[in-house]
Amino acid sequence: MRNILITGIGSGLGEALAKEYLNLGDKVFAIGRTFPKQFDHNPHFFFFPYDLSKTFMINSEIKPFIEGHTFDLVILNAGILGEINTLDKLDLEDIKEVMEINVWANKEIIDSLSQNSTVKQIVGISSGAAINASKGWAAYTLSKAGLNTLLKLYAHELPNIHFTALAPGIIDTPMVRHIINKVDDTQFPSAKKLKNSYIQTPTQAAKFLQMTFPKLLESESGSFVDIREM
Repeated sequence: MRNILITGIGSGLGEALAKEYLNLGDKVFAIGRTFPKQFDHNPHFFFFPYDLSKTFMINSEIKPFIEGHTFDLVILNAGILGEINTLDKLDLEDIKEVMEINVWANKEIIDSLSQNSTVKQIVGISSGAAINASKGWAAYTLSKAGLNTLLKLYAHELPNIHFTALAPGIIDTPMVRHIINKVDDTQFPSAKKLKNSYIQTPTQAAKFLQMTFPKLLESESGSFVDIREM
């Protein structure tokens, strides 16, 4: 029985990953704002309610939840999209909000884990947006590029933990649905490309990712990996 820690499990990929690992007989430790009711009576599911936008308290707040545990895998899944718009139309505060959750919350989680527990592998859920820098994805692109670099830095600083930034492909999540239904694809062509792409269900993605995570250990720690190129 493995110990798996997942952030952002209220819906979408995070919830599907939690279900996948529980079905495999593993223990799942989850951090997030929303408790998935389907896990209510599962003795192997442990939930710590926390709003990850409150980065200044993460390190100390999650300490009792993780202290003394050995985690075989940590999946940093929590993230927000932010507004799809050009940089000149975005307030700096809007960008900072995305950076808080997508980058700095992960820094605080990693610091607390490295100080209070034993971790073998950390995978940060990244995106091809970190590389493509498509028009309109400003805050999200900056945050995922920041996440990639953050994990690369930690790979050098914490050599006993294997780090990967993983782009999991397009998954049918509330974030993707927002882009499909709300974003003007004439103004932002990347939205049209997304609409015409193959979109995985969260369950499909979780099953495939569960098989993929061990293979990431073969890559150099700190690498960015796009699952579509494996």
